Amino acid sequence: MAKTQWVSHLLNRGADDDPWAVSSTSVTRGQLRGAVSEFEERFRNQGIGEGSSVLLRMTPSFTYIQVLLALWSRGAQVVLVDFRLKPAEYEPLAQLVRPQYLVAASGAGGPVAGFRQESDFTVRRLPDGRPAVDGIRLVQFSSGSSGRPKVIGRPADSVLAEIDRHAALPGIPGAGDRMMLLNSVMHNMGLVSGVLHALATGATLIIPPTLRPAEVARLMAATGTTAVYGTPVHYDLLSRVADRPQLPALRLAVSGGERVPQETYETFRACFGLPISPVYGLTEIGLIAGDLSGTSVPPQLGLPVPGAEVKVVDEELYVRIDHSPYLYGEHVDRYTDGWLRTYDRVRQDPATGVLSMLGRADSLAVIGGLKVDLTEVENVLLTHDRVTEAVVTHGEVIEAFVGADPAVGADELTAWCRERLSPVKVPKRFHVTRLLPRNSMGKLIRDRALMHGRVLPESPSRAQGDR
Repeated sequence: MAKTQWVSHLLNRGADDDPWAVSSTSVTRGQLRGAVSEFEERFRNQGIGEGSSVLLRMTPSFTYIQVLLALWSRGAQVVLVDFRLKPAEYEPLAQLVRPQYLVAASGAGGPVAGFRQESDFTVRRLPDGRPAVDGIRLVQFSSGSSGRPKVIGRPADSVLAEIDRHAALPGIPGAGDRMMLLNSVMHNMGLVSGVLHALATGATLIIPPTLRPAEVARLMAATGTTAVYGTPVHYDLLSRVADRPQLPALRLAVSGGERVPQETYETFRACFGLPISPVYGLTEIGLIAGDLSGTSVPPQLGLPVPGAEVKVVDEELYVRIDHSPYLYGEHVDRYTDGWLRTYDRVRQDPATGVLSMLGRADSLAVIGGLKVDLTEVENVLLTHDRVTEAVVTHGEVIEAFVGADPAVGADELTAWCRERLSPVKVPKRFHVTRLLPRNSMGKLIRDRALMHGRVLPESPSRAQGDR
């Protein structure tokens, strides 16, 4: 497939009057194609073409999606930077990739609530920019939950292969389905599993203008939503909505990004009458495993999807990939001899092949010669009825950053852990706050230094010394 024709392959699906997406208003596929064509002309006049590198930082909107598709149609390499990042977060990323152009929302300078119909933007040529890495069309950054994000580059073939893996997953939404997308369109699950998959299959995309749970539920009812894509946090919030409308068309709830807590799974199923179906993937390659049949329960992830080759070595998952996905760094600790090390600890059922998540390989700490899985400590803390979030780290000692009722103190949590864990696993320090900080993808931050900088100022009286 020609370098710029892969986008046409997605855009040309369906008739002009077929629905493409719904938010505050509806957009047809013909309107989408027309907008992309207009933006293509604008970018042509700006000198953007085959081999150009462009950093895209815009508010989530239909315009954002149309601009991205237009840049790809021009043959550009697009670097996606989350609009919610602060300058101190995104400026080092921009300096690292050194794009030739910046396409940014007019007046970009802070977070935005909800999804917009339209978004104004400016185009600026940057000094000392370097051209695109040959063949790379999509550049993203790892979540950064455990440190500085890595630069990930994917060619068009990688993105199309992921779309094909979606299509091969039994039960996946297709033509006639109405997919509600709660994931951010700026990140891989929202972009590929949501936007691009819907384009490729003829499904109608529904993106709520606000993520207020009650309004999301009402929009699901009004649009006859058949499938919803989100994260565990979204499903937890939806389960708390009082006076929920009836959703007779809803047949599928898909979750990715992190493991679904058992309580969230059970509560959502009781409220909505259907299970949360897991999908699992990485920014580096996209979708790897999933189960939309409703039979997998946490911590199960389902089978590897057709087209994904995996192996499990010492309870750690590796994925076959043709080339290193990392730009501006070798990262030999993650990619060697055609295999990508995920650092995710899994178990694969020898009879069925189903993968189950055990935790992170890099969550293991060696203390006094004994291996301690920090995920196990987190899970114990989460069984406390007034604890909602927990991140456990290890530096000089084990520390626990806990999101909990303000009345919960370190002494209470210490006693709780001592009753359920061997002494070597009990955190020596507790830092308690109402909500723990998350990154732009909605994942809990796991970098110890970052947590110290962001949690302690909120709750200095609850930071405990060694015990």
